Amino acid sequence: MTFVQTRMSGGIDDASLAAVNEERKRLMRRRFEKIGKWLLPALVLLLSLWFWDRIVVWNEIPHYILPGPGKVWTTLVTDWGLLYDALKITFRITMLALLVAVIGGAGLAILFTQSRLFEMSLFPYAVVLQVTPIISIAPLIFIYVENKLAGLLICAWIVAFFPILSNTTLGLNSTDHNLRDLFRIYGATRWQRLVHLQLPTALPYFLGGLRIAGGLSLIGAVVAEYVAGTGGIGSGLAFTILEAGYRLNIPRMFAALLIIAGTGVFIFLTLSIISHLLLRKWHESALKQEQ
Repeated sequence: MTFVQTRMSGGIDDASLAAVNEERKRLMRRRFEKIGKWLLPALVLLLSLWFWDRIVVWNEIPHYILPGPGKVWTTLVTDWGLLYDALKITFRITMLALLVAVIGGAGLAILFTQSRLFEMSLFPYAVVLQVTPIISIAPLIFIYVENKLAGLLICAWIVAFFPILSNTTLGLNSTDHNLRDLFRIYGATRWQRLVHLQLPTALPYFLGGLRIAGGLSLIGAVVAEYVAGTGGIGSGLAFTILEAGYRLNIPRMFAALLIIAGTGVFIFLTLSIISHLLLRKWHESALKQEQ
């Protein structure tokens, strides 16, 4: 009997030890993921910069063909005044386009869900507008719109508004049918169903579309500046790249590209933080991030 008890207790100890080891592995894996999601991209960036610098040095490539990262950084610092003025123009167009896209896209989505007739009539044209390349529409816009700032804004808005429209429409139409029936049973008005049921359901979809639209509005602004060229507002980041290319000032081109990329990352991170703050208390996607 003592032998059996010893074997049983040994089995329990083995099981406990295995559970402890599994928990330890899980904690180590979680700790590695927390550190690795920051450390690994930083290591890749450092290795890429080192390899880029070595290619320029080993092949003796002149800076007007391919500047090294040090030359690009020096240009970014010395030309910061010029680049910052260009950034302000591009960023203002981007934010205005995103604001108009939010108002127009969300407003149309609400209109579509309240009137099936409007959705059937207008949604196909929104799709056509989205799938038509902005580079082909922009010249016509600048022909008919005298104000170049308004033309740039329209181009950026066309690119940005559809993700908000489609995602918000999907969210508004994704409300639970049982909850809809419950609201109907209790005699809720259409406005009450919209405010207390459909809009909270659509919020995660809207925020997902907003993160996409943030980057697209920057892309639309840059493409519009390329098309506008020198004929008007004149000094956004895209125009700075064009001008630097004409002057063979390749380091300035790389510096402007770096600022554009950094601006896009900043917009995405800002919108992601806003999304997390709005959803962390109740939505499953944010709750998983909190665990």
